[in-house]
Amino acid sequence: MLTLFRFSLLLTLLHGGQHLFAQNKTVTVNIEWNQPALKGSIAVTRGVIKELQIVKGKGKVKGDAFEITGDKGLRIRISLENTNLENGPEPTVVAVKVSGESFSFFVRDVNKNYPIYIPGYRVVVLPGADNRTYAAVELEILRRKTKTKIQHISDEKETSFEEAAKDTRNMSAPVWLGTGRDMRIFEISENLPDASAGEANIISPKLSSSPLRLEAIKNGNANYLYTMGRGVGVRNTLHRRLEEGVLPILHSTLVDDDVEYNTTAFVALEKSPLQQQKGTDFLVADQHSAGHMFTEGQLEQLKTRTPAALNTTEETVLIFRSTIINKGPVPRYAWFKIPRPGTTWWMKSAYAFENKNGFSLYDSGKVFCVSRLNGKPLSNEEMALLLQPDEKAVIEFYLPHSPVSRERAATLASLNYDQKFQETKNFWLTKLQTAASIHVPEKRINEMIQAGLLHLDLITFGNEPGGTLAPNIGVYSPIGTESAPIIQFYASMGKTEEARRSLNYFLDKQHENGFIQNFGGYMVETGAALWSMGEYFRYTRDVAWAGSVKDKLIKSCDFLIDWRNKNKREELKGRGYGMIDGKVADPEDHFHQFMLNGYAYLGMSRVAEILKDIDAAEYGRIKSEADAWKEDIRASFFTVTGISPVVPLGDGTWWPTVPPWTEADGLRALYSKKEIFWSHGTFTAPDALLSPMYLVFCEVLDPFEAASKNMLSYHSELFYQGNAVFSQPYYSRHNWLQARLGMVKAFLNTYYYTVSAHADRETYTFWEHMFKASPHKTHEEAWFLMETRWMLYMENGDTLSLFRTIPRKWMEDGKTIALNEVRSYFGKLNVKVASQVNKGFIEATVSGEFNSKPRTVTVRLPHPEGKEPVKVTGGAYDKKTEAVIINGFTGESKITVQY
Repeated sequence: MLTLFRFSLLLTLLHGGQHLFAQNKTVTVNIEWNQPALKGSIAVTRGVIKELQIVKGKGKVKGDAFEITGDKGLRIRISLENTNLENGPEPTVVAVKVSGESFSFFVRDVNKNYPIYIPGYRVVVLPGADNRTYAAVELEILRRKTKTKIQHISDEKETSFEEAAKDTRNMSAPVWLGTGRDMRIFEISENLPDASAGEANIISPKLSSSPLRLEAIKNGNANYLYTMGRGVGVRNTLHRRLEEGVLPILHSTLVDDDVEYNTTAFVALEKSPLQQQKGTDFLVADQHSAGHMFTEGQLEQLKTRTPAALNTTEETVLIFRSTIINKGPVPRYAWFKIPRPGTTWWMKSAYAFENKNGFSLYDSGKVFCVSRLNGKPLSNEEMALLLQPDEKAVIEFYLPHSPVSRERAATLASLNYDQKFQETKNFWLTKLQTAASIHVPEKRINEMIQAGLLHLDLITFGNEPGGTLAPNIGVYSPIGTESAPIIQFYASMGKTEEARRSLNYFLDKQHENGFIQNFGGYMVETGAALWSMGEYFRYTRDVAWAGSVKDKLIKSCDFLIDWRNKNKREELKGRGYGMIDGKVADPEDHFHQFMLNGYAYLGMSRVAEILKDIDAAEYGRIKSEADAWKEDIRASFFTVTGISPVVPLGDGTWWPTVPPWTEADGLRALYSKKEIFWSHGTFTAPDALLSPMYLVFCEVLDPFEAASKNMLSYHSELFYQGNAVFSQPYYSRHNWLQARLGMVKAFLNTYYYTVSAHADRETYTFWEHMFKASPHKTHEEAWFLMETRWMLYMENGDTLSLFRTIPRKWMEDGKTIALNEVRSYFGKLNVKVASQVNKGFIEATVSGEFNSKPRTVTVRLPHPEGKEPVKVTGGAYDKKTEAVIINGFTGESKITVQY
């Protein structure tokens, strides 16, 4: 039996010997600064100051305030009573309020072996009996030579996809096929080792993300089961790939011992060529997407728009072909089953198969599948074929999105597979050919850039030509935050029409009062949507568009200003004054969130930019309001930084933290309050995914100021695995900050660890979460694409930075990088790099069609072995960043770096 004495002794040992551990007893702590003078005060939460005294230095104490000076360090001693030092919520916290360097700590964290050492503030916190000086503590910690996670990454070699993939989960995903613009989607879930497809392959027709419901199966969800090969065995022998690695045409190869099944699936129109697609009304598509929200006026519009959109005269059709070949030396059997309703063998829907024509049909007489074998109607729904060595058999089926009449089914049966395949392939290739192009010397990334652009296009719904587009994010309706990278990648790749039409979604659905809200009660969309509009304007300088939407932009800004004014209350000074409150994601956290306010400030700031040349008066008003908002956010940010307890890092230092909203007294994940909030597979969502680091991304904080770097430091220790965030990693903007700071190895760790785990490694489809929630999540995919863009080119004021965080191996001999007609804030950009390091040089050219030329261009050209150049032409070489700096850029430049 564990006695009380043994239990206490065990706790003492577990907490480092000298760890404070008490409940409702008097404890003493020392605070020593390596500074000449200080003035401040002490505040205690869940405890009482029994005595505050100056131990080192001269000065005075009055109540909880102190003034102190000295030339050999400054030390105060605080005696506390009525404390709670137990594990769990509501512990005792001491807040040390000093101008510019306020901090707080959990009293239970004070420990002799691992003292609270904050070098940024030149202060240590020690147990009452510990008389070591600041210098002695610092020397001891430095001698330990422990490292932070970021420091470990910096000491290691650059990672790669292959290295990261060895260490991350491999998440295969269902594939979505369609025609783009049209909400009629087919989801194909093949039987994969880590998937939940079940005992067979499943085809699920969907309207956007909503299941297709059919009267023929009592208004149930339409799903169709099919299979190739003998069944689910002990080996995984199924592999998939997209056409040319990038097009939404799915290839699957199943090896069943000697018999190989090579399958192709794609979607085309029933009769017309794809070029004549009409698409789906964006509002109707929105109605069939998860999480949508409508005003009363929009609901009225849907009453007339929905019937017209759903009563189509032509179906989209999933076209499937499997070429089966016996690669063995003797005759072998092949097995297959063509689609039938249901997802398991025991689901029995009323349907029939007609062997005279290969029709599969419901009792209603509507045909849901047309099948043929070697060009002739299939004679049975399930078959075994004896194939001679090298003999082939071809099974095909045509599955309309909704069942069709016998007459239309007969037309389907006469379709020419090869013609439809080539038509579909050309359709998607044309979409790529009309966009900018990026080439990098890594096949997987090269393919993911192109496949990603088409994945975005596949579920950007709306009428052609020229209609408003809904930039969906997987199964969900557009969201101002989550659709932002989709729209901005469109703009980056020269798809400016798609970007503009996608922005119209948010303007068309704007509320009468200027509020923009489309999904799940999120309150953050107004600012985020305005930001994307500002980004579009930076890319295009589209003054005509700006003029046409000016009134709506101002209306949204006025909505934000009114909302902000309601929060200009004296009791909120330093804790949310002038900041709006509301939730930013699924959790019902209606607080003065930093993410919410960061996006609101950024959106208004961008609107001011748009207005500058078209309405000087409104420009001045909006800019003034935005600037004032920024200052209010900063004031609250630094206030709560001072009251949020410090946390330890791997190198022995401790750093201040920042809660996600102003109402909080510390990181939510540390449970200062008694609450339950775990969600989305992680404890870290509020602090890491919806974090105050958004203030850096949203330009409230400068990337290079200490507060920004401090956040990155403790986030990487507490909240990252493989330098990636848990659950939904692309919600974190820390990789943008790492790119801005030029942290190459850290950036690449985040980049490769996240994508290797988050995306299907064969088809490049992204999940929303690490626990496989919601497939084809284009929000995640678009942030991956934007991270790739930042790696290749990034703007900062009048400076254009090229290749700031590319892998060193991309500069191996014979490798090239090319950016052709990509769009930047400065205009069109063309860049080419060719490495000839075996001959002793790397060359780069930079040119473009610029709206306004960057004043400075930096081109990072890292030698694959880290060598320093002996000669550089075309600019000045910076050894620290391995970049050539071109000052006074004229619009065209050639660089040669010789080794």
